[in-house]
Amino acid sequence: MPPQLPTGTPTEAFIDGRFVPASDGATVSTVNPATGEHLADVAACGPQDVDRAVRAARSTFESGVWSRIHPNERRTVLMRLVELLEENAEDLARLEALDAGKPITDCREFDLPATIEAVRWYAEAADKFFGKTTPVGGEAMGMIVHEPLGVVGAVLPWNFPLSMLTWKLGPALASGCSVVVKPPELASLTTLRFAELAAEAGVPNGVLNVVPGLGHVAGQALGLHPDVDLITFTGSNEVGRRFLEYSAQSNLKKVVLELGGKAPQVVLADNRDRLAEVAADLAGAAFGNNGQNCTAGSRILVDRSIMDEFVAELVKVTEEQWPVGDPMDEGTVLGSLIEESALTRCTAYVDGAVADGAVVATGGRRLREDSGGWFYAPTVVTNVREDMPIAREEIFGPVTVVIPFDGVEDALRIANDTDFGLAANVWGRDLDDVLFLARRIKAGTVSVNGYSEGDISTPFGGYRQSGFGGRDNGMEAFEQYTETKTIWISLQRG
Repeated sequence: MPPQLPTGTPTEAFIDGRFVPASDGATVSTVNPATGEHLADVAACGPQDVDRAVRAARSTFESGVWSRIHPNERRTVLMRLVELLEENAEDLARLEALDAGKPITDCREFDLPATIEAVRWYAEAADKFFGKTTPVGGEAMGMIVHEPLGVVGAVLPWNFPLSMLTWKLGPALASGCSVVVKPPELASLTTLRFAELAAEAGVPNGVLNVVPGLGHVAGQALGLHPDVDLITFTGSNEVGRRFLEYSAQSNLKKVVLELGGKAPQVVLADNRDRLAEVAADLAGAAFGNNGQNCTAGSRILVDRSIMDEFVAELVKVTEEQWPVGDPMDEGTVLGSLIEESALTRCTAYVDGAVADGAVVATGGRRLREDSGGWFYAPTVVTNVREDMPIAREEIFGPVTVVIPFDGVEDALRIANDTDFGLAANVWGRDLDDVLFLARRIKAGTVSVNGYSEGDISTPFGGYRQSGFGGRDNGMEAFEQYTETKTIWISLQRG
């Protein structure tokens, strides 16, 4: 018998402290990506529901019950939420695995710890985002203060439902904002359960609201709402552009976008004696979370002198260390893709590249078709030209390409030959070469000698078409959820 949802899993909208159905009773089906079977019917909110949630958020914000209390009081509530998340971590991990097709071990060992750490970090930082005074002489005082922005709309992706939720909620709640969340329609269940735990922790009614539903309905309504002060969105470039349009069409609300990527992974020639180590790292960069990650290492650039040796190591580690299986199996490393269209997309990119002369070194096929789920083998493609779609466009699946370069300047040229600029990784021993690339590659995060996005303390976002308007994580995230105000005081006695 396939795994079932835990009894009592919330599926309705969460507005002003209560779970309620959509105003018109509409629902959307959520399925288990590993089996294609129905999991639950989740409320499909429309403009009326979004308006109700925004009005609740605004009323609570203006009341000051959260926005004007001492930051230490917000910290106390958020730390209680941390305790509840820890107590319910196993149940949340299993729910995330079911709803998003992620391996249970990933959810248990990565997603939930990252979720909890984000809430804890911002709870502890709630009273540490300081204002300042300016040196204006003895006849005046200039004060620069930060005030909570107001009502935040957060539109979230399905690839890391809980951890992406807390990247937004951590600083938004810690700074005193009220929030309306539009969770991913493909994986809404853990967000709704999170809201239930937040209420239990003492987050006041109306501070956190969740309006599940379709992006072009609930998401659009949130983007166009005239009483939302900020939209923070993580997802595709196409949808990100729409939120900028919605802002222009409504109240010129602030917009923060974290969008796609085509991250270059640069392997310099001086790595010849550690290619097994490099290949293992870059396999993780490419295939972690099934490549359904905006920083996925889907473009590996390798010095031509070590190209063949590196590909051999990459194929070996891919075939030996990245088994695909049932997400609920403890031994599974790669679960299913999120939906059938993702499987179709991977197949189309790989088949198109092969038709254009590329070579599949390993993978390149659907797996476990009899399960009813959407599984694709981790895939390495070589003999790839820089102008091929598979080398330039975001695939969002377990597919990586290997492209040779001739020297450091050529590596830089290829790395920057993209519309994106979210992340990059450089493997090398020569400090001059490594720093040259790290400084010159146009990306928001450049890791060295190991794939990484940094941690909760480091700002995350992109250059060019990978980002707009702000950064997640770090103290820098507070800037997007606060207004900066100048208070100028004329002193009568100098």
